[in-house]
Amino acid sequence: MGRGRVELKRIENKINRQATFAKRRNGLMKKAQELSVLCEVEVALIIFSSRGKLFEFCSTPSMFKTLEKYKKGYHTSSDVSTVPSKDSSTLDNYQEYLMLRARVECLQRSHRNLLGTDLGSLSTKELGQLEDQVEMSLQKIRSKKTQLLLDNLYDLTRKEQMLQDANKALQRKLIEATSSANTFQSQSFLPPSECEPSLQFW
Repeated sequence: MGRGRVELKRIENKINRQATFAKRRNGLMKKAQELSVLCEVEVALIIFSSRGKLFEFCSTPSMFKTLEKYKKGYHTSSDVSTVPSKDSSTLDNYQEYLMLRARVECLQRSHRNLLGTDLGSLSTKELGQLEDQVEMSLQKIRSKKTQLLLDNLYDLTRKEQMLQDANKALQRKLIEATSSANTFQSQSFLPPSECEPSLQFW
């Protein structure tokens, strides 16, 4: 006796639901990859989790080009020539949303990779490219740091020279003031002129 068809319905248990999603998502992406290899076709798969996290697979290097190709194919297909313009506009907006969402997720993933996380899915080639990118970033950081240190050193040297010049000017003024004071004291305490006393007796 054959097995009856299992009714598909939402899994109520959250943990089981997440586990099933992860398992079936990986299986679906694997099937998409196998289809692209076995049949030599272009496949793009976009999945959003219940929390809005993006998962994607594309048999070509660029998901954006594949979506753009789909968009052009949609507009040129005779099967959809009778689609109302409102629906066409809605689809355009949705495709634009998908592209922007995919781009944001790509940037977030790149940011996480640069921080050293989510590296498990990267190939050897991608890890090498990431390493080169990190090294270039480090070189720019070191160069900027060196430039800032040199600028600070220049400012400190300039301030030191200004302080030395001001100190020398104060020393000159102090010497001049001391010299003037000594000259004034010398002139104020000169001894009276000596004169011979004259005594007269009457």
